[in-house]
Order: sequence, then C-alpha cells, then structure tokens
Amino acid sequence: MSVSKTTYIGAIDQGTTGTRFMVFDHSGEPVARAYREHRQIYPQPGWVEHDPEEIWQNTLAVVAEALSTSGIGAEQIAAIGVTNQRETTVVWDARSGRAICNAIVWQDRRTADRCSQLARDGWTERLRAKTGLPPDPYFSATKLEWLLRNVSGLRERAERGEALFGTIDAWLIWKMTGVHSTDATNASRTMLLNLHTLDWDEELLELFGVPRRMLPAVRSSCEVYGAFDLKRRPEGLAGAANEVPVAGVLGDQQAALFGQAGFAVGDTKNTYGTGSFLLRNTGDGPVASRHGLLTTVAYRLADRPACYALEGSVFITGAAVQWLRDGLKIISSAAESEALARSVQDTGGVYFVPAFAGLGAPHWNPYARGTVVGLTRGTTSAHLVRAALEAIAYQSRDVLEAMNADAPVSPDVDAALKVDGGAVKNDFLCQFQSDVLGVPVVRPTVGETTALGAAYAAGLAVGYWQSLEEIKGLWKADRTFQPQMDAEQREQLYSGWQDAVRCALSWARESGKQPRT
Repeated sequence: MSVSKTTYIGAIDQGTTGTRFMVFDHSGEPVARAYREHRQIYPQPGWVEHDPEEIWQNTLAVVAEALSTSGIGAEQIAAIGVTNQRETTVVWDARSGRAICNAIVWQDRRTADRCSQLARDGWTERLRAKTGLPPDPYFSATKLEWLLRNVSGLRERAERGEALFGTIDAWLIWKMTGVHSTDATNASRTMLLNLHTLDWDEELLELFGVPRRMLPAVRSSCEVYGAFDLKRRPEGLAGAANEVPVAGVLGDQQAALFGQAGFAVGDTKNTYGTGSFLLRNTGDGPVASRHGLLTTVAYRLADRPACYALEGSVFITGAAVQWLRDGLKIISSAAESEALARSVQDTGGVYFVPAFAGLGAPHWNPYARGTVVGLTRGTTSAHLVRAALEAIAYQSRDVLEAMNADAPVSPDVDAALKVDGGAVKNDFLCQFQSDVLGVPVVRPTVGETTALGAAYAAGLAVGYWQSLEEIKGLWKADRTFQPQMDAEQREQLYSGWQDAVRCALSWARESGKQPRT
C-alpha cells in the first residue's frame, strides 16, 4: 500500500501523568502536538489509580487540539499509532464501553503481599520461565486478580463475557475502534502471556483466576487494528475523511526503543520519565535473565517473528525530582534542578535512594523505602537536589551492570547509550550518566521517541515508510556526552551508592516486612 508523503502520521502517547498527541512528517520530525494531564488518585498509601474515562476524554481533546491548532486536516493523517503506560489495568463493560472502576496503575503496590506469597509458594522460577517476569505487583496479573476478588459482581460478569480487561492500549483501541485487541509488547507485561507461544497461558489464567473471555486478542505491533472515526471527537475538527487507521501499537518503553531505531542486537536505550527504563535488543529469541532483569517482547512486525529485549525497570527517577518540587517544595520547577545541582561541587557525601514504590530491577523488593544517607549540618537543598539527579544515573548503572552480565554485546557493537525522555534536557544529568557508566551517552534530536516509535510502527503498517532501514536513516544525534571522570572516582562514588541501597533494603528486614536472608 502506497501513501503520499504529503500526509502525516499521528501518535497517541498515553503516559502515567498525561496524554500527548503528536503528528510527524515523513522525515520523522514533529509538526503538531498537544498535551493534557490527568488526575493521580491515591485511595490509600501505596495505592495509585487513574480514571480511564478521564484518560479517554483527554485523548479526544489532545487529538482535536493538535490538529486544529496546526491546521492539519483529518484527511491528511495516514494512520495513528498508540503507545501507552504499561501494566496499568483497566476493566470495562463490554456493552456500554464504560469503565467499571478506576484503573490500577503500574506503580500500585496493593498486591505486594500476594506476590510475596507467590514467591514463597515457589512460583518465581515458573513465572520467569513462562513470562520473563518475577512475581511483583508492578505487573497486571495480580492487579486483575485483585479486581476480580474485590469489585462486586465483576467475576460473574467476566465469566459471562460482559466485562473486558486490557492495559491502556487495549482500552484506547476499544474506545477508538470497537476492537478488543492488544499487541505483543503490552501483553508481555501482564504476567499472563507465555513468551514462547505469544498466547495467554492457561496455567497462569487458572493461577490468577482470570476468565479467558475477558482477555484481548494478542496481535502484532505493526498492523491495522481498525478505524478511528474522527466524528467521535470534541466539536471543532472538520475533515473530509473521518476514519483513520489505527495501525501501530507498542508499550511505551518498547516504542522508545523503536523510535531510537534500536533494531540491531545489542542496541540499548534508556528512557528517563517518571521512572527509567533501560532496554537492550536481544534478537529473535527471549534471553532469560539471571541478574534481576525482565525478558520482554521488544516488537513484532506484522507476521514476522517477534524481536525480544532485556529490560531494567526503575520505578522512581524523574518522580523524585517531582517530589522535591511538590513534596519538599525546595524547587519550583524541574528545570531548576540543573542549576541548583551545579551550584555545589558534589553532594557532600549525601546519597538519596528514591525507593518510594519499592525497588525495581535488579533488586525487585516492593518493601524497600526511600532513604537519604550522609546528612550533616552542612547539607543544603542543593546537595539533596544533586543527590536526586545522581540517583537517576546510579540506578541506571545498576541496571546496565546486570544487563552486561546477562547479555554482553560484542566489541564491534557501539557501546554508547542512547537516551530519551523529559529528563535528558538536563545536561548535568546526561554528563553524570556518562561519567558514572564510563561510556558515551547520546541524545537524539527528537526527544519524544516514545510517540515517534508508535508513529513509525503505524507508518510501516500502511506503507508510509517502507522498511526499518529507511527509519534508521532518519535517526539523528543532538549531542554526545563523553565520560570525563577517572575510573577511581567513578568506582568510589558507585560504592557509596551501593551502601546506600543496602540501607534502603534493610528497612524492609528491620520493619518485619521481609524476612532476613
């Protein structure tokens, strides 16, 4: 199918804090965008929820705004891609299409005890072998199990096929097209998908009590799912053509890898957002991790075999800077953090471990808690801000160390780390990341690689772009940060970080939340 290069590709980027719609031209450059935040709902400590209906209305609003302010007509959009916060769990009524309750967000910890029980019952290795994931409340399975047990009448409705489940991508696809489908990347984050068959696993459905009738069909990341009728939008968007193909779907971190043209084995990227997520392409077979990483689907193109990745998921990185702004109020904007961090030579020995939602890879401890060590009377807000930014880089090194142990890359593969996400606008962070890793850090010209990856997948599906090679040729570097720190200082600082992490982990043991090992 051939599509005119005078048309554009749209991408819905539904994230943890808000929803963005972007429009890209044939060179992969953004030409229109709009963004809207949604509420963060905290019913109890450790619980995090979103209103799916609010997310849907915001999706309609940002599509309308981006097109109307740019003057791009609906008939000029060749296809729309979808990328989304992963693991967040939605259930809705199959007839009305209305959400039955709030979504349980990936950050939610309410099922930590259930996951600990699964580990005690010997399920850890079985789950890793089938799904590539450890038992952790991060993933969708125990969230859905909790809803089926605690929302009145939901189980009966699900067994009758009246209630449907999906991650945010499936929710948006249903609202846009009426099709109940997900893609392999999102399905691989539920802890219900068998990585080897790319189908829902009957043993795991039984374990978590999930009726198969409520699950979406698992499809590729690059195909036409259905048509989005732009009449179903806020008023004010006129266009001769109302239906646009929804043609590409990728979980947000896989989309960022795709947007960074990470198509070769060994290609590695790190996205810095609410959390940080480091992925390495491992090729056409899943690589089992022995060092606390996740095995996941990177992407699947149409009827081709799936491409897999190893992933290190760090739950809190950019969110720590938000906490400094909104909780402690020692900065008024995230942008202030760079100048404040540069105002001191170092952290004065302070380390900040932002384990607000436990620790993810490679530790996987949901009971760890945020910890600051090394405070003195000389500690200032600047030291704490700098420690928060350095923590982002240290956590990324934790993950990269594990990744190099699990899937070392050959010497002929470029060792540089491609980075993206809002935080990479911070030059201090990028330089310190390069220093603490000892490798170059490369920032692309288009920072919104998550949306760009979804657009690429959609464009490939409709022939807007012809191949991965064509897409790879569009990638451009904005700046490369070279390591400037000597090896002795690097290792000394990292050793101090590891001591601080041990303090955060010890909280769980000392509080009785986790048995001593």
